[in-house]
Amino acid sequence: MSDTDHKAEIAAKRARITELEAEIDGHRRALGEVPGRSPLAPAGFPALPVVDGVRFAATAAGVRYKTGRLDVMLATMPAGTAMAGTFTKSETRAAPVLWCQERIAALGGTAPTDMAIVVNAGNANAFTGDNGVTSVRTVMEATGDVIGIPAEACFMASTGVIGEPLPAERITRHLADLRDRLDPATIETAAQAIMTTDTFPKGAGGTYDLGGTSINIAGIAKGSGMIAPDMATMLVFIFTDAAITQPLLQQTVAALTDKTFNAITVDSDTSTSDTLLVAATGKAGGAVIESTEDPRYPAFQQALRDVMHDLALQVVRDGEGATKLAAIHISGAADEGAARRIGLAIANSPLVKTALAGEDPNWGRIVMAVGKSGERADRDKLSIRFGDILVADQGWIAESYTEKAGATYMQRAELDISVDVGIGAGAATVWTCDLTHGYITINADYRS
Repeated sequence: MSDTDHKAEIAAKRARITELEAEIDGHRRALGEVPGRSPLAPAGFPALPVVDGVRFAATAAGVRYKTGRLDVMLATMPAGTAMAGTFTKSETRAAPVLWCQERIAALGGTAPTDMAIVVNAGNANAFTGDNGVTSVRTVMEATGDVIGIPAEACFMASTGVIGEPLPAERITRHLADLRDRLDPATIETAAQAIMTTDTFPKGAGGTYDLGGTSINIAGIAKGSGMIAPDMATMLVFIFTDAAITQPLLQQTVAALTDKTFNAITVDSDTSTSDTLLVAATGKAGGAVIESTEDPRYPAFQQALRDVMHDLALQVVRDGEGATKLAAIHISGAADEGAARRIGLAIANSPLVKTALAGEDPNWGRIVMAVGKSGERADRDKLSIRFGDILVADQGWIAESYTEKAGATYMQRAELDISVDVGIGAGAATVWTCDLTHGYITINADYRS
């Protein structure tokens, strides 16, 4: 047998293994061995407004999943769209991330042609060397050919297992069909197609007033595990018909990312594939917002922040195996950065997270996490609250606190934990979830 035949046989067997793994996953979900829809999930996918100029289509391409599951999404935007993005800071970031970073850097203004975004689930195309770069170029050139635009006007994001070559042909052979089925009202289907271990599709948006001009914003996200700042582990795609310059949109998205997607954590692990793209078509009309001094800018900024915040919290609500959503509020720190680092030390502590899972009001673990953060804290001024319950005050357990009150509060699905470290005026909030056996069940068998 020649080397070529050996390689072909290996490739065929790997493909069969992938098929069997997907079948096993489906059976385990049916048996309840893999957690179903998160108990923290919203009631359903929200009714999102149509964003003028944006269209979607999705298909089951079999990139990894062999059960007819949607796994490829195509979105298109019209010429004149401003595109902004933020990405993972991982030193092992995937080829699609590098491609998108190059495209964003080259923009500097609105696109002279239509634009497209292709997203696949099941394969992250990360740690795949030159093969990964070639796969991205192949998909982007094929997308450009099908849509009738340059490959450089196309963006790509991939999510799934790391270290396996992306079968680009499984995506490209569906592009013409996706183009023919593009529809402005199928954003929910697009949200389903980008899921991996997610238990529900994530969407947020609304209609907002900008000084007499009505704009729509609609966004989707995926994310469930490998979630930590820089910038969490997720794919996020937000669309608006607002008219804003690309440099100002980029500035706004970067700033808001720190307050939203960089303020959540599920397991302290940062992905190779994080991608957030925000596209503004300008189709709502009105003068283009060019400066933060524009009186309409604060309203736009707040609207975009609301959508980003909503999507970020949905990611935490879908934390792998999560049963609790916890907001960690830090005050009294040396500055905002110190407050953030203290908050993350608490939010990422396995001891704190397992206490949340066990509904154990073990505030000593919070004290521990504050101390290990490396930031200044005054032990004798430290205070802790569970919701409105004063647990510790001035470095000692509060006289009014009872273990029963703490235990009763911890039974809630959504928790607020407030800590003042008694040093300065720095404050920050981060969001996290508990750590349950469900997280182990999902990740012990997730091939990466």
